[in-house]
Amino acid sequence: MEFTIKTASPEKLRTGILALGIAHGGKLSGAAAAVDKASKGRLAALLKRGDLDEKPGSLQLLHDLPGVSAERVLLVSLGKHDQFSEKAWRDAVSAAGKALAGTPAREAALSLLDVDLPGRDTAWKLTQAARLLADAAYRYEAPRVEAGKPPRERGAKVITVLIGEAVSAELETALRQGQAIAEGMALARDLGNKPGNVATPAHLAETAQALAKQFKLKVEVLERADMEKLGMGALLSVARGSHQAPKFIVLQYKGGKSKDKPVVLVGKGITFDTGGISLKPAAEMDEMKFDMCGAASVLGTFKALARMALPINVVGLIPTTENMPGGGATKPGDVVTSMSGQTIEILNTDAEGRLILCDALTYAERFKPAAVIDVATLTGACVVALGKIPSGLLANDDELAAELLARGSESGDRAWQLPLWDEYQDLLKSNFADMGNIGGRYAGTITAACFLARFTKAYKWAHLDIAGTAWLSGDNKGATGRPVPLLSQFLIGRAQAGN
Repeated sequence: MEFTIKTASPEKLRTGILALGIAHGGKLSGAAAAVDKASKGRLAALLKRGDLDEKPGSLQLLHDLPGVSAERVLLVSLGKHDQFSEKAWRDAVSAAGKALAGTPAREAALSLLDVDLPGRDTAWKLTQAARLLADAAYRYEAPRVEAGKPPRERGAKVITVLIGEAVSAELETALRQGQAIAEGMALARDLGNKPGNVATPAHLAETAQALAKQFKLKVEVLERADMEKLGMGALLSVARGSHQAPKFIVLQYKGGKSKDKPVVLVGKGITFDTGGISLKPAAEMDEMKFDMCGAASVLGTFKALARMALPINVVGLIPTTENMPGGGATKPGDVVTSMSGQTIEILNTDAEGRLILCDALTYAERFKPAAVIDVATLTGACVVALGKIPSGLLANDDELAAELLARGSESGDRAWQLPLWDEYQDLLKSNFADMGNIGGRYAGTITAACFLARFTKAYKWAHLDIAGTAWLSGDNKGATGRPVPLLSQFLIGRAQAGN
């Protein structure tokens, strides 16, 4: 999908389809007023009849509107003019994006930016619009065997975003950033949506190597023997039941000065999670192919980062393996030694994500990071606590947590902070090791983070639990690409601040 910015009269623009924002109540203004005037009041008459629902994102397609050069005009409801909100605007842009993805028109124009959103300028709207439009057009290309001819390709491939001010380098950059973030989300979604027999640890490693080749990144893939030498006993304990060899992927992007400390992103890469010996229930176990969405989001963020060419240093660490039952699998009651030297009693083999992450968090120390953020589909308890709207956030540094919360709000990929108090650490006590890998029935998301916190004392660290946000179930089953927008916006902010 190709995006351009243009300052033009919407009624005069020759294009296959013009997506036009409509605010209900009061007089039409801006682009809507111009199109209404050119069509001699057709829009006002249509709205008066009630043909376009007031709900933000409602659509009405018009063909060959008199006085308008566009072949089609897609009316997109923004809701009531005195009740604008970011959510309503995002819903409208996403709905327009889905419609444009299904149109036979190859070129389209979008006029949805002339909305007053307090604190949000044109640059912000351009970044969000490009990301939302491209993400709405995402389709997972599953390998299929279908009879007959392939379906006709549909969807606008070239989209002109109309604005009411002069085009500047800042606005061009904002648009490109939105497009880059969407590309990163698409990669994360593709990896998450692939079946577990395709998206193996080796496949994630190959994807990282391909990214490194495309964008001239540094990449290293550690094999089982390398992990054994490093003493990554926690990670390797999870891999014992699988025939797939584990991998530990190290990606480095060096866009900043050589002396600048890097941000380290750590992504959980369980490419399929049966629960191991603590076997999961059969219902919806197919969705455990999404248990590598933390790893996928790190790879997606690296693609966005490299495409944006941000002046910042970033390291990506991806521990990846399957969690399978078998004759060699780790058993409940086993004690393993992590890379840090701390011992762990495995009370439940289905609490495996924290085991592979803890060794990666220890490995992160060698980079002397400015900050470390781990991303993981870690606990079902997070879905119970927060639902599927925000990601869970826990951190050992309040400023880092506040920064992530702000970037989440800015990007629309929100997080919500939970406490990380020392009182919870007592729940991880073990009679046979330094700690157990679970903390009992209560506060599962918090005790999981408390476990990880024991390996992050050398640096500022935040944990994103994306168990509720990384994928959708039901009729819309599939990976979401989150939290690539949040992570990307965080890195943009850090780069702008010179960190």
